[in-house]
Amino acid sequence: MTLHAKALSVHLLTATGAVFAMLAMLAAVDGKWSLMFLWLVVAFFVDGIDGPLARKYDVKKNAATFDGVLLDLIIDYLTYVFIPAFALFKSDLLPGWTGWIAIIVITFASAMYFADTRMKTKDNSFSGFPGCWNMLVLVLFAWAPNFWVILSIVTVLAVAMFVPLKFIHPVRTARWRTLSLPIALIWTFFAGWAAWVDFHPDSWAHYGLLLTSIYLLFAGIAQQIIPARR
Repeated sequence: MTLHAKALSVHLLTATGAVFAMLAMLAAVDGKWSLMFLWLVVAFFVDGIDGPLARKYDVKKNAATFDGVLLDLIIDYLTYVFIPAFALFKSDLLPGWTGWIAIIVITFASAMYFADTRMKTKDNSFSGFPGCWNMLVLVLFAWAPNFWVILSIVTVLAVAMFVPLKFIHPVRTARWRTLSLPIALIWTFFAGWAAWVDFHPDSWAHYGLLLTSIYLLFAGIAQQIIPARR
């Protein structure tokens, strides 16, 4: 296989995320939340591996006909923002007006964030909360907290998208990557497990989700506080 073919295959792999997004949306329309999240977990896994492959085969040079960054952003908005927001709105987690506020805040703020040219830091982390609503909403489905708690979390994280707080990219942020990457993989495992058992309240997956989510959410902020060793 030529280098061009390998690079092109990475674009094709990224594009499968659109298919998984459609499958997740179809499940969401039918209220099959566990199936929806399983498809989103698959899309999340693909999103985690296509980036390293794109850099390995230098898709910008060897398959320049397609813009991999644009393709990735389109799919990320569907799987990270649009579908999870829809699920949050249509579920019983946010009654009445609270659901409307949540979906407006999530979709609007995320559209602005995804177009923000300052979203990446010098160490390939994110400046501001990177709009990983798929991860948050999955945890909310697992724990089902009070709607005031959900609305507060959504509001705080929406504001956090535009403040100078650092959030790690588990694959690209070099600092603590030997810890961050395994934790991201463990999170994916627990997410799939929780969805597979239909978010059964006695599942240990919920605790694994909560602990790994706390690390992924606050690791970047901790790096801002703790100076790096030279």
